[in-house]
Formats: sequence, C-alpha cells, structure tokens
Amino acid sequence: MDAAHALIAQADAAAERSPATAKAEASVRDWWASRRGNAALRPVSGIVAAGAEAEKRWPMAVTLVLAMAVPLVLPARFSLGPPWAVPAVEVLLLVAIIATDRGHIDRWSAAGRALSLVLVAVLVADAAGVTARLIGDLIEGGPETNSAADLLKTGFLVWLYTIIAFSFVYWVLDGGGPESRFLAPPEFPDLAFPARLNSGVARPGWRPEFFDYLYLGFTDATAFSPTDVMPLARWGKLAMTVQAVCSLMILGLVIARAANILK
Repeated sequence: MDAAHALIAQADAAAERSPATAKAEASVRDWWASRRGNAALRPVSGIVAAGAEAEKRWPMAVTLVLAMAVPLVLPARFSLGPPWAVPAVEVLLLVAIIATDRGHIDRWSAAGRALSLVLVAVLVADAAGVTARLIGDLIEGGPETNSAADLLKTGFLVWLYTIIAFSFVYWVLDGGGPESRFLAPPEFPDLAFPARLNSGVARPGWRPEFFDYLYLGFTDATAFSPTDVMPLARWGKLAMTVQAVCSLMILGLVIARAANILK
C-alpha cells in the first residue's frame, strides 16, 4: 500500500508541474535526441563513405597553369625579379604536390600539406605585389595608364590573378584542406556551401571541390561580398573581406581611369 501511495503522489506532483518546467524538459529531450542523431550520422575520422570518389588534381593544375601565365603577360615592371621566377617556383611546387598523391587527393601527407601551404603563400604574395603595383600606377601614373586598352588589359589580368590566388586560399584552408574534407569531413565547416546546409539540394556525400572554390572566388570578386557561400570561420571572413576590397579598388580605379582616358 505504501508503494501505491508513493506512485500516486508522484503522479500528482507530475500533474501539478508548471507548463514552463514541462516545456524546458521537452526542449532538453529534443536537444539530446538531435545530438544523438547527429552523432550517428557524423563521419568517423579516417573512414571514407562507400562509393566516395577522391578529388582529382587536374582542375587545380589547369587553373595554376593559367595563373603562371599572368606574370609572363604582364609588363616586366610588375615583377620584383625576372618574370619567369614566380612561375618557375609554382611549377616545381605543382610537380612535387602531384608526386605526393599521383593526381588523386585520397590520402593525407604532411609533405603535401606543407607544399600546398607554400604554394598558396607564393600565389598570395605575388598577387599582392602586382595589385599594389597597379594601384600605385593608377594613383601616381604609369606607362599602362596612358592607353585605355593597355590599362584594361593589365587591370583584367591583375583582377584574374587575385581571383585565382584567393580561390586557392579557400580550397586549401577550408576544413583542413581537400585531403581532410575527403577522409574526415569536419562537423562544422569553415565555409558554408548551400549543399552542406541543405542535403535535399545535392547528392548524398556531396563535398566542395576546386571548381566550387573557384566560383566562390569569382562571385566574391564581382559582388564584393559573400553570395551563396557564407564564411563561418574568422579566417574566411577576413579573406573574403580582403578580396572584396582588392577587387573593388582594382575595378573601380581601372574603369574610372579608362573612362577618363577615353574622354
């Protein structure tokens, strides 16, 4: 009888609970259920989903070859040394990177990661140098600012170079790089692609590849702000801000100066 009275007392106490308490308990239960569901769906480090294909190097290699051509086409005064110096360094880095994984990004290598970071540093440093040279010429006057055609060509090449450089920044740094995104996708992405946020708009197991980051670099350079991809990590916000400012200065000053020449 005592046990029955205790059960009745507990039932009465539960019935007298305030709605706020019951709502709070329901919220906690829902949160815990969602956490358990996410844990079950979360990829395990080092285990690749069945049927997943490794990203290939050739899109990155083709884009890098295009970037190598830019210093060779720009006026020689835009290079700190011989115009072929930076492209030669990039060729050596590209060959070394491909040698580490034989053209398929399906394994993690400390050497490959270090080489990729060095390549990004070289691209960003050279892009910053040619951008600074162009802006200086636009403000103080340079040989290419006397002709609208020469100015538009030089401005376009510099603008294209910055897009490629920042595309490599996003591709190499997001989620620890392409190797990490393939082998152990991060739970919380640095750059939020729409297909990551809504699984209903992409095939199962979708992950961003180099062309997605190239598109990101192009849209940030033309819209001067994020479009469909949102930066969540602070480095992503900083990189997209710097790229937007550089593109705004290049396009704004080049178009204004070219229009003034044509008058």
